[in-house]
Amino acid sequence: MPKRIWVEDHLSLKELDALRLESDDSIERRNAHVIWLAKKGHLSPQIVEATGYGRDWVFVIVKGYNERGPIALKDGRSRNGKKPELLTAEVLADLEVALQTAPAGGGTWDSPKVAAWLAQRTGREFVHYQRGWDALKKLGYSSQAPRPRHALADESAQEAFKKGGLPPSSAS
Repeated sequence: MPKRIWVEDHLSLKELDALRLESDDSIERRNAHVIWLAKKGHLSPQIVEATGYGRDWVFVIVKGYNERGPIALKDGRSRNGKKPELLTAEVLADLEVALQTAPAGGGTWDSPKVAAWLAQRTGREFVHYQRGWDALKKLGYSSQAPRPRHALADESAQEAFKKGGLPPSSAS
């Protein structure tokens, strides 16, 4: 038979309610919801049903909250205090300047070319293309390329379409 879950009094019900409704961090909101429900006296099956978390994970959240307090509600996977090693402010500033010139090998800047530039700039043997994309996104760039032209396109049909008319059908 399920039992009520013991929750320490780190935060009041009102504070937990505000946290679960207003936090900018989605993980913190959901974890605060677990604690809020447990503190209100809900049983573990009810908490599992309301939050979508598994029973074991509900107990992990509660244990962390009881031991460490409100800080345990935050998403521990990100913003964990580790400083960026590759995309530092200095490297991004240098990349912003480099993007104003043509890339090595010609063409336009893309993820692989930015990744190669990052590898050269930071002295690494290889930087994955995804990091190149991440750098472009951090600088506000987006993927923009013209639509490809079809090799067998009929120029006169395209011009007629652009002018608002459709070319006469050949299957009359």
